[in-house]
Amino acid sequence: QVQLVESGGGLVQTGGSLRLSCAASGDILSNDIMGWYRQAPGKKRELVATITSGGTEDYGAQVHGRFSISRDNAKNTVYLQMNRLKPEDTAVYSCTVRGVYGLGSSVSNYWGQGIQVTVSS
Repeated sequence: QVQLVESGGGLVQTGGSLRLSCAASGDILSNDIMGWYRQAPGKKRELVATITSGGTEDYGAQVHGRFSISRDNAKNTVYLQMNRLKPEDTAVYSCTVRGVYGLGSSVSNYWGQGIQVTVSS
């Protein structure tokens, strides 16, 4: 079992910045991929960014060049630095991890409860 604790969301004005954090804890054997997805009201969940344990990053088209993902493997924590925020970035941001959790377990995914990010115009 893995617990994900997200923090850093809130209200910010257009053009501002926020930094999200997600700390994973539990029986972690490998955190292969950590990342963030978001879902705005009435819209499908979409990729924000992911990062592998080796540091390979992937970004959604809507955030590429404005957001930056990083991770601290020693702390099992992933960060999302969000710059030049726009009202269309308003959404619930959810942390996700993919890896092996628990001796003898197969690869699995876990999701955080989500954190609200609101960008005012």
